Amino acid sequence: MIKLTEKIGYGFGDMASSMFWKLFGAYLMIFYTDVFGLPAAMVGTMFLVTRIWDSVFDPIVGVIADRTSSRWGKFRPYLLYLAVPFGLIGVLTFYTPPFGDAGKLVYAYITYSLMMMVYSGINVPYASLLGVMSPNPSERNTLSTYRMMFAYLGSFIALLLFMPMVNWFSGHSKELSDQQFGWFMAVVVIGVMCAMLFLGCFAWTRERVKPINEKKTSLKEDIRDLFHNKPWWILFGAGVATLVFNSIRDGAAVYYFKYFIVEDEYRTVSLMGVSFVLSGLYLSVGQIANIVGVVLAAPMSNKIGKKKTFALSMLVASVLSVIFFWFDKEDLTLIFVFQCLISVCAGSIFPLLWSMYADCADFSELKTGNRATGLIFSASSMSQKFGWAIGTAVTGWLLSFFGFQANAVQSEETIHGIKMFLSLLPAVAAFISIVFIVFYPLGEQKMKGIMEQLNLKRESKDEE
Repeated sequence: MIKLTEKIGYGFGDMASSMFWKLFGAYLMIFYTDVFGLPAAMVGTMFLVTRIWDSVFDPIVGVIADRTSSRWGKFRPYLLYLAVPFGLIGVLTFYTPPFGDAGKLVYAYITYSLMMMVYSGINVPYASLLGVMSPNPSERNTLSTYRMMFAYLGSFIALLLFMPMVNWFSGHSKELSDQQFGWFMAVVVIGVMCAMLFLGCFAWTRERVKPINEKKTSLKEDIRDLFHNKPWWILFGAGVATLVFNSIRDGAAVYYFKYFIVEDEYRTVSLMGVSFVLSGLYLSVGQIANIVGVVLAAPMSNKIGKKKTFALSMLVASVLSVIFFWFDKEDLTLIFVFQCLISVCAGSIFPLLWSMYADCADFSELKTGNRATGLIFSASSMSQKFGWAIGTAVTGWLLSFFGFQANAVQSEETIHGIKMFLSLLPAVAAFISIVFIVFYPLGEQKMKGIMEQLNLKRESKDEE
């Protein structure tokens, strides 16, 4: 039985990851175009190019983690050693150097690539940790729920406070140099918080599940086993589509409010004496709704199964996203209501995915005798990054295609494109994720049989 403190400690890890992940999803594109000073199409291309290597790097991290042996286990050491680099390089990503256009582009490529590599280095082992903290599928569901609740809590805090911190550090100045300083200092605060959270995750968690087969396998064997793991491929495709859905919605939200709603960047809403930017409230409300979705995921999946819960949630999200396209700028109440409804659906997806990845590791262990938890869980990070790369690249390219000009009044065509980013394009991505998940074969009854067979093998091994 896993104690509450360990569940909270595990949640700290994704709280840290999600704070930066949401900053990247919601603000990195507009930081590069409106603050850093790069063209939108160039930023979109950079996101895609850097993710090609980054996505290859994920399974490398998984393979290395699977072969790690220390007094802290296979996966926990990465939380200890990469916590500070994670925060530091994240801060450097949001720093604007005094270079020309070419120098800035090179700097952006280097810092962004390094950040994604460090993200892989700490997040793949962190995700894999779920598969070795408990062999019990029910406890894994609970851990996944804690993980996602803390993830969305971290996202909520980052999105709610980030722009107020930017404005405070910049002295509420519209001067570009002041804005650059404000963005940098706001990320410094986030970076320190993330490093501390990862260290807390390391300190409060433990690894318990040992593979039945302790024999050393080659990388070739691991890759071969992975390629024959059908559920892994299905989850990879569903995960990519889901991240495209989320990344386009997150990345376009600030553009939507700045250029379609015509929100003055410095017009704020005051709550309990604290001033918040309207777009920040929109994103933060979405995180609260995500948490509601996480809470609902476990009882729903226990009643109708993970697969049906996933498909139903994304179907509703797809339909609501299509309706979202028709809202006008005066429909703020409906915009916020639909943001909540769509986010509840989206929030229920990720605890299901993480739990399904753990099921894939069990399936692999029974089928091949090789658990390869790190390599299998690297699919979660790979799908995140592929989906995020596709979503942000498409956003950048289409902004350019629709004639976007930073910090200027946009044409009707550009506004039409920005509206599509929050509605029609995510709807298509959500539908594609449903197509993938329909073919997922590891239902509850099948997993029950797999766990019974694995437990028998473990008992036989213990008796030897």
